[in-house]
Amino acid sequence: MNELTPIIVGVGQINDRPPIPTDGLDPIALMEAALRQAETDAGTSLLSDADYLGIVQQIAFRDLGDPCAPLAERLGAHPAVAFQTDGPNGDSPIMLLNDAANRIGAGEVKIALVVGAEALRTAAARIAAQQAGRKLDATRDAATRARPGYAQSYGLVAPVDVYPLYENAMRAALGQSLAEAQQESGEIWSRFSEVAAANDGAWLRQPVSASEVVTPSDRNRPIAFPYNKLMVANSSVNQGAGFIVTSVGEARARNIPEDRWIYVGNGAAAHEADNTMRRDRYDHSASMAVSIQRTLELNQLTPADLDAVELYSCFPCIPKLARRLIEWPVDRPATVFGGLTFGGGPIGNYMSHAVVSMVKRLRDQPGTGLLFANGGYATHNHTIAISSQPIAAARFPRSFDYQAEADAVRGAAPMLNKEYTGPATVESYTAFFRRDGSVRSGVVVARTPSDERTLAHVPGSAANTLAALMSHESEPVGRSGAIAAATDGELRIWTFA
Repeated sequence: MNELTPIIVGVGQINDRPPIPTDGLDPIALMEAALRQAETDAGTSLLSDADYLGIVQQIAFRDLGDPCAPLAERLGAHPAVAFQTDGPNGDSPIMLLNDAANRIGAGEVKIALVVGAEALRTAAARIAAQQAGRKLDATRDAATRARPGYAQSYGLVAPVDVYPLYENAMRAALGQSLAEAQQESGEIWSRFSEVAAANDGAWLRQPVSASEVVTPSDRNRPIAFPYNKLMVANSSVNQGAGFIVTSVGEARARNIPEDRWIYVGNGAAAHEADNTMRRDRYDHSASMAVSIQRTLELNQLTPADLDAVELYSCFPCIPKLARRLIEWPVDRPATVFGGLTFGGGPIGNYMSHAVVSMVKRLRDQPGTGLLFANGGYATHNHTIAISSQPIAAARFPRSFDYQAEADAVRGAAPMLNKEYTGPATVESYTAFFRRDGSVRSGVVVARTPSDERTLAHVPGSAANTLAALMSHESEPVGRSGAIAAATDGELRIWTFA
């Protein structure tokens, strides 16, 4: 075996739930705690000798600045390579794992630390304490003001507004009824809750049924059609997770027991256009397909070789798309951690928790696992394989950039016409809800007769149009309608033919 073969030797994670939420740890303290657990898990001193520190960017405490130096100082480390990711994207932990494995395989790094944390529960509590009565609904309004633009003006502001476009378009493309698609989401999410209930690292540990997931209630309010609260990422958490990567030779020299070793395979990454209006389609992702399929090919694996998977689960459309690429059955859990609703959704660092859980799973039940991560607005995709046994086909260093391949197989994005009025057909859509469960408004992504893409608004007062969009009786995607200029001269209005 190559002495430079990269392996994960230690994993750690922490949930911080003080009785008084304002007393919670900040992200740097959470990161330190997670890495100290990882060192304990490895069974030997490693942190102070680390020469690589990769940190997932956090958003809860922006005033902390770049955490690399203060975290390294707390750990007593002096890493030659230390950086945080460019953004808090969900693919960040897998990108850092892939990068660390390549540097170790090239002999550039001996001990790599990868870590991240969010303390949004504490941050929100402190803000609430300082600004009593501040409404959370103001968050979307602030985001709209901070990021003005065409899509934002129609309500497509946050990820929860955009991912339903994929959900609704995919359902139509698969020929599913709304009830069938919701049932699939409910089954997947119910199994996530069962995994989380058995995982002491998960944030919510109460199993829920498929029916409870898809049925709106006082505790499961609708967010953006067809998603309810139990179907979206739960970011109100204080969580940290990290892991330690080294080489076979370094692990032997430090007498780390082989039952701690999990071998890292090669990975593949690709992304979609940052502008969600410039996507070729909403029922498929070329970059997701290339990322997953290339990872299997690089490691000479087939879907049948996979014993466990973590399919990123910010919203149901993502694991639903991903599971079809590997023919993963709906009755097998698509997570080892518990999913972003129940395991916890610490913004960009969820997949660090997935790595922790996958390592533990493969130590207890030897086999091979696939880790698929997604970030942004269904934008960034990064996949990697890890195993309890050496992956013979893996080579290091090896580029994980497969953007050119994804671009080559992706269809052309339609032209965008921001001023169009006239007849059109529904490409996708969603509806937005207030916190009390009432419908606020809707948005339709439409195609013109010349196949341009455009947006149209559905006001909250248009009860019949909103009811048609959310109907269980007929499929809105592909249905004809018309776009008219609004009387106030701003948002153009959708009506069905």
